[in-house]
Amino acid sequence: IRQIGRTSRIEDLQNVVVAVKNGQPILLRQVAEVKLAAALKRGDGGYNGKPAVILSVQKQPTADSVTLTREVERAMSELSKNLPPGVEAPQFLFKQADFIEHSVSNVQEALRDGAILVAVILFLFLLNLRTTLISLTAIPVSLLATALVFHYSGLSINTMTLGGLAIAIGELVDDAVVGVENVLRRLKLNSALPTPRPVAEVIANATLEVRSAIVYATLIIVLVFVPLFMLPGIEGRLFTPLGVAYIVSILASMLVSVTLTPVMAFYLLPKMKQLGHGDSPLVARLKRWDARLLDWSFDHARPLLGAALATVLVAAATIPWFPRTFLPPFNEGTLTVNIVLNPGTSLAESNRIGTLAEQLVAGVPEVTQVGRRTGRAELDEHAEGVHYTEMDVDLKSSARSRETIIDDLRQRLAVLPAASNVGQPISHRLDHLLSGVRAQIALKIYGNDLDTLRGLAAELRARLAKISGVTDLQIEKQVLIPQIKIHVDYDQAARYGVAPGVLLRSLQQMIEGERITQIVEGNRRFDLVVRLPESGRGLRELSNLLIETPGGPVPLSKLASIEDGNGPNQVSRENSRRRIVISANTDGGDMSGVIRDIRTEIAVMQEQGALPEGYFTALEGQFQAQEQAAKLMALLALVSLAMIFLVLYSRYRSAALTLIIMGNIPLALVGSVVALWISGQPLSVAALVGFITLTGISTRNGILKISHYINLCAFGGEAFGKKMIVRGSLERLTPVLMTALVAAFALVPLLVSADAPGKEVLHPVAVVIFGGLVSSTLLDTVLTPLMFWRWGQKPLETLLEVKSRGNAQESF
Repeated sequence: IRQIGRTSRIEDLQNVVVAVKNGQPILLRQVAEVKLAAALKRGDGGYNGKPAVILSVQKQPTADSVTLTREVERAMSELSKNLPPGVEAPQFLFKQADFIEHSVSNVQEALRDGAILVAVILFLFLLNLRTTLISLTAIPVSLLATALVFHYSGLSINTMTLGGLAIAIGELVDDAVVGVENVLRRLKLNSALPTPRPVAEVIANATLEVRSAIVYATLIIVLVFVPLFMLPGIEGRLFTPLGVAYIVSILASMLVSVTLTPVMAFYLLPKMKQLGHGDSPLVARLKRWDARLLDWSFDHARPLLGAALATVLVAAATIPWFPRTFLPPFNEGTLTVNIVLNPGTSLAESNRIGTLAEQLVAGVPEVTQVGRRTGRAELDEHAEGVHYTEMDVDLKSSARSRETIIDDLRQRLAVLPAASNVGQPISHRLDHLLSGVRAQIALKIYGNDLDTLRGLAAELRARLAKISGVTDLQIEKQVLIPQIKIHVDYDQAARYGVAPGVLLRSLQQMIEGERITQIVEGNRRFDLVVRLPESGRGLRELSNLLIETPGGPVPLSKLASIEDGNGPNQVSRENSRRRIVISANTDGGDMSGVIRDIRTEIAVMQEQGALPEGYFTALEGQFQAQEQAAKLMALLALVSLAMIFLVLYSRYRSAALTLIIMGNIPLALVGSVVALWISGQPLSVAALVGFITLTGISTRNGILKISHYINLCAFGGEAFGKKMIVRGSLERLTPVLMTALVAAFALVPLLVSADAPGKEVLHPVAVVIFGGLVSSTLLDTVLTPLMFWRWGQKPLETLLEVKSRGNAQESF
């Protein structure tokens, strides 16, 4: 026996019996209107000025954005084949996969171009295809090893991992260059002997001679980067993949230099016709210049060292004056525009102004399409009232800068009776994540009284409007709106036997509506909602609304007072305290300067006693993350320096020799600071990562030179003095210049097209490292020999004495 009571006919619902009076049934249609109607409309949409439905697709955290986007595209393509007449085919307004693919493609191109530049520089120095081939082999082998590590570790290839490889591409050949250059030099010397030694022995000894320097230099570069994995938050998630790729590839290149490189040298170099020839013309000329420069510098050691110290101090002193920002702006090719009207604005009016905003935005020459969402549903990721409109704006390439296009948009939207905010999707999400506000700067005012908060916000907004560089300045929409206030009379409610909670729940059900069941029609389900009609929501109608009590129905006016009034549209709280927010963006200029001026205005306001007792402000946003990251990275830089000192000291057992090698670090600082000034880059987290990375790279030159000086005295029969230092400097000139130049010029593809997608974050890193390598290499040519000549004799003698007692034969 199957009992079926389900129905989908309105007539059946209308004839449902709700009560029986005097033997007569009372039907639902006698006390209520039962009809089909649309759900309460919470928003609307538009596309290029026409009505549209905007669909957002959110991916799961572990899903691949590009793969998912292709699946969605296929689904939309299938859907387009069966659309009803008058409905246009779906258009994609924003695809995160486009930005990802453009970014990855640009970084791949930088990786390719960097490898080509490395090959050109190596050939110019060596003028030999065999030695160039041996050195370049380190690149594909190291990249293959890195890819295997990523594959078996479950790590993905993305913009930042490719960026780590692009930054390391020049350094991948450094160890191989040092090894193959020393092997070639030893083979040339061996061929000039009356009785040459076996080739295998010469290559093995030449490799062992530089192995220690290679291993320690690489170890320092890796250890310096390890503290960066301690970065928290967004910056940590951003730069950790870069660090992993960088470290794995550098370690792989070191293994190649001590395994594959000697083997290839054994098979390719001994039978070279050039073994009987000297250096290439370029190297020979550089050595003549370097010899004359060194001879001159020994006579002017004190003023040269003093000038170098002064230059370093001046460079360090300019750092606090740099403009600061959290991360460089992304070039997403898409803008997000928010339009906010006063709360209480109807959907129709908000829709009208939103459509007008679409038309104004579409007038910008670079705009290709505009999508608008007015209002957001309660269960949406960002629920908003109908007074809020968000537009996605797609841009095409243009000769105008991004800042100019955004300024054009702001000027066009200024005619609207609304507050507007213009940014980019990823930047907006970062802002929202950092401060809870879709803007770069959030000034939060805390207190108890809403009227006082609104007054303080208005005063602070007027002060901030005078600050140069502040745009999109607006106060959170906390305003008084018309309300009907129902105050429960507890005495009357008790007299009629009605619990206040029951009364309030009953009112909520009738006024806001309640879903009591669902109507099933095939595969579709429709909510059955009970609510008061719009005509029953006035002051008089609510007063006469009958409320069920144990003694029978009673008018609401008997149980509560009902009156017109004004009240806040919303009450925002944070950490259990009421607050109001003033949000703003910068015009692309110096954010640190803007923040400094805002803090000054707040301090002046506090000094004037404009903030009552119990009221205080909090300034939040991207700058706050930058300040916190800068403090942490300063600490990490000290940790890196300490690790470099300990590693070097464990090898040379001398603080003096260790400090001479580390002298390249401040020399690199000079070039990095100059490069930042020339490029106009602010001091961002990306630039700070570049500084820390540079501390490890810049020690390589010092290690190569100092180790060779020691080896000449320990195994080459040289005595400490100018002659030994000049010889050691000239013999290490070629590997030092080659390693520095290939590491620097491999970064050139990241230096150009700084705002290309994918290069925005990597560009400041490349600028810092490139400038630092140039200055440290040039200054190291003179200053490291001078410092070793002035302060290296005593620690060298001590080191040689300890080595002689231990009968150690390993090179330094």
